[in-house]
Amino acid sequence: MSVFDRDELDGLRRGDRALIVFPDFGREDSRDSDARLEEAAGLAEAIGIEVAEKRAVKLRQARPATLFGKGQVESLAVETRLAAADLAIVDAALTPVQQKNLEDELKIKVIDRTGLILEIFGERAATAEGRLQVELAHLDYQAGRLVRSWTHLERQRGGFGFLGGPGETQIEADRRMIRDRMAKLRRELEQVRRTRSLHRARRQKAPWPVIALVGYTNAGKSTLFNRMTGGDVMAADLLFATLDPTMREITLPGLDKAILSDTVGFVSDLPTQLVAAFRATLEEVNAADLIVHVRDVSHPDSDAQSADVETVLKEIDAIDGEGSAPLIEAWNKIDALEDAAREQLCNAADRRADVVAVSALTGEGIEGLRLLIAERLDRGRAVHDVRLQLSDGENLAWLHRNGSVLDQHVDGDIMHVSVKLSAIDWDRFQDRVEAG
Repeated sequence: MSVFDRDELDGLRRGDRALIVFPDFGREDSRDSDARLEEAAGLAEAIGIEVAEKRAVKLRQARPATLFGKGQVESLAVETRLAAADLAIVDAALTPVQQKNLEDELKIKVIDRTGLILEIFGERAATAEGRLQVELAHLDYQAGRLVRSWTHLERQRGGFGFLGGPGETQIEADRRMIRDRMAKLRRELEQVRRTRSLHRARRQKAPWPVIALVGYTNAGKSTLFNRMTGGDVMAADLLFATLDPTMREITLPGLDKAILSDTVGFVSDLPTQLVAAFRATLEEVNAADLIVHVRDVSHPDSDAQSADVETVLKEIDAIDGEGSAPLIEAWNKIDALEDAAREQLCNAADRRADVVAVSALTGEGIEGLRLLIAERLDRGRAVHDVRLQLSDGENLAWLHRNGSVLDQHVDGDIMHVSVKLSAIDWDRFQDRVEAG
């Protein structure tokens, strides 16, 4: 059975009408319920689901059987009928038992936040690696939901229940099949990671630094990527429009060339299955020389979104760790702000050395961002005075490619070169000279 067989799994179809429910436990550290409902609606619309109704349900505690209380479930059942909903989307993680019981009570398909995000990733993953990662995540999620999802599980093959032989129940066989498939996927992904490591090693031998764009989903990373590279990466007003990392060459002030990487968007409460499955994708961020955190400053939850992104970056040791890359912020979508709010935000950005206010849509502030990126990449580079034989054109050309040549002049048969190089490139140059 394919993991993406939606008749067997979640059965979502474009055009389905959905009731979106957010269980609001009233925690002080949680987001506004309206903002959570809007984000869940955006996730649903990203795969063509029509949002029929949105509702926050206040809870004091989660009920093990259905998450919601008995009266609340009855009320939701009435709402689904009135809204002519085909499915209910619960913006929280449901246990398999809660999901099955809610489906029995509401008489429609029920999917939780994890399942919804997995559906989006399953539809959007474009590369072979992305599809492997999504399938692994989906299998991990689905393994605990066999009772709900598969209709043939109570059948016995006969015998006495020895694993793999006569008596093995269908559910045991299915779970074993999933485990075997997941093991195969992990082996294939490990090969992908090794290939990525080789590619990164080749890039590190090249003279060009890598800049990774990160940010909350729909923050405008792909629009900014296209603006800076002249590329045509999918940039739509949709959550998770980009799922696979894309890399392009760009030019920066004082730098001959750099590599810009557009990455998957982050989201609050990202399913744990996807955090693990997308480790290889996130490794591109770890390998970067500079991280640009793109923030949608027009969004009412901008600060909370920023905190979510930085939490994940810390979890993967991309920032605040020994040897981790520096981070700057691009405060995007200033074109969507009212004049007074825009002026206040731009003034706040001007007061910080690690922030540039930009509009990826209009191009405003992009040159300032290029300058800041170049300045941060330039930090850690030192000026060296190098003496070369006039005949040593190869090493002179290498210095021009890999560093910033500030001055060069000839004294007899010696070329004196003043060049700014990173510590890594200086060591590489020393190795070249010693190797003759």
